Amino acid sequence: MSVLSHKLWMSPDRMILASGSAARAQMLESAGLPFEIIRPDVDERSLEAPLRAAGAGGSAIATALAKAKASQVSAHYPGRYVLGGDQTLEIDGVLLAKPEGRDGARAHLRLLSGRVHQLHSAAILARDGEIVLEVADHASLTMRPLSADFIEAYLDAAGEAVLGSVGAYQIEGLGVHLFDKIEGQHSVIMGMPLHPLLVGLRSLSLLRG
Repeated sequence: MSVLSHKLWMSPDRMILASGSAARAQMLESAGLPFEIIRPDVDERSLEAPLRAAGAGGSAIATALAKAKASQVSAHYPGRYVLGGDQTLEIDGVLLAKPEGRDGARAHLRLLSGRVHQLHSAAILARDGEIVLEVADHASLTMRPLSADFIEAYLDAAGEAVLGSVGAYQIEGLGVHLFDKIEGQHSVIMGMPLHPLLVGLRSLSLLRG
């Protein structure tokens, strides 16, 4: 635990991050928050399917999945604060899933090309199985029109990394070449509404004010 973490984090125990996302872990580390990672045992697709069928939007689904992750891990670690997070990509009311193979990534990029889509990120803090904090935010990204040749060149350059995200891009890497305009917090694009989360942690007296 860093000196900065000791000075700012007010709980005697480290927070638990119920997520395997390297980006979320990096954001917490950069913000000086002490944490450990415990991956949740949650079938995200099974939880997501009835929500999609009921017409739930991207923000609602991201929040529901983040709640499931935080609650599931929290139930096994009494007294600990557990943070769950999730992100969805929505374009004109349609939610995308992670692409399957190069063909899937190509199809995603063709769909997003020249259009605006939204990334919805949610963070849920639970303790003893109860939700104590819920925050969410979104970002709007305008992808520039992509030629067929560029898409193939991008897929060649990015490799298997395109399969690790819903939009077939990582904005912190080669994905930056895809966009004309980005509106929203960088942390939201990376998968966590970090600034609202910090505000909420201060309101709970978990961070020094």
